[in-house]
Amino acid sequence: MPILKTLNNGTVPVKIWTDEVDLQSIEQLENVARLPFVFHHVAAMPDVHAGKGATIGSVIATKGAVIPAAVGVDLGCGMLASRTNLVLKDLKHKKLESLMQAITEKIPVGFAQRTQQKVVEAACAEFEAPLKVILEREPDILEPLKTSDWRRQMGTLGGGNHFIELCYDESERLWILLHTGSRGIGNIMATHFINKAKRLLEERGEVLPDPNLAYLSEGTNDFESYMMVAAWAQRYAFVNRQVILQDVLEALRLFKPKTELTGETINCHHNYVASETHFGQSVWVTRKGAIRAGAGEKGIIPGSMGAPSYLVEGLGNEESFLSSAHGAGRRMSRAQAKSRFSVNDLKAQTEGIACRKDRGVLDEIPSAYKSIKKVMQNQSDLTRPLHELKQILCIKG
Repeated sequence: MPILKTLNNGTVPVKIWTDEVDLQSIEQLENVARLPFVFHHVAAMPDVHAGKGATIGSVIATKGAVIPAAVGVDLGCGMLASRTNLVLKDLKHKKLESLMQAITEKIPVGFAQRTQQKVVEAACAEFEAPLKVILEREPDILEPLKTSDWRRQMGTLGGGNHFIELCYDESERLWILLHTGSRGIGNIMATHFINKAKRLLEERGEVLPDPNLAYLSEGTNDFESYMMVAAWAQRYAFVNRQVILQDVLEALRLFKPKTELTGETINCHHNYVASETHFGQSVWVTRKGAIRAGAGEKGIIPGSMGAPSYLVEGLGNEESFLSSAHGAGRRMSRAQAKSRFSVNDLKAQTEGIACRKDRGVLDEIPSAYKSIKKVMQNQSDLTRPLHELKQILCIKG
């Protein structure tokens, strides 16, 4: 389907791939579109919903500046999918609870960290030297790092909507699917620059539609430092997902010793900033809850806990800045979900899936999210589905 809605109340238009967009999201999209450094238009994906300053599910191209809060606090958050040589019948349902335990014994979830650093020592090695440079430029980051050991966070899942799943495709082949980002270290770095951008805004006496749209100007030391941090955290998130993948693989081998990965592993960010060329100009592209979907590029669009996920191939639509949705997108807040639904509702909506079914994950109930199938229909000009994946196991933080 084509663009379903266009807003023209800003310096540039807003193009939206859904007719289901709430008033708060419209206000946020128009606020971004009024910024003088936003380029060409703002693209809103079909999973768009209100965020902090900028909407989640938006793609913002800028010239000469970047908005740290628009990139977000989970720098490099994204998805990984890898097919195994197993098929659905290889894992009997009665073994799934034991498999969940085996996975969580290897991979810390929630706020838990690694107890043995040696497990991830090799993965952490590449980050030491560039982090030293960053801390020399931004010594204020040192203090919060004292309470957050980034090395022990490597290979950890986190909480919220981060997850590890085992899924099967239309041929009943089993896939490992996971969602996580740059953990506490990414949050510390991002928060540092979000606050710095706000301080600079105040010092300039500049008024924006929302202070969360405070920006860093290209050519300044602050901008250069932020880009170093963003690159570091995005790489950290990428490697974090690879480490978790290997741990899940080892857990599977406890039940099926000859388990291997087959074919391609897709590892893609959906919260990040990158330098790209669009409409003939070099720009900074912020994807806040969106994946890159250039022609032939592979991506992952997860559903909610209990709804299918999709592996896709990008169609290279320039109107979306070569982007697509990053998931189903929330249709109600976490607080609303907890007040509206019960644990029995959660059990009914996740029937047949091995997962937590308690009040602690009630905010992740499938009904709190938009229809992933409607999202896929709305972006039929952005991606082509390759596989539909259905869960048999889901681990939340």
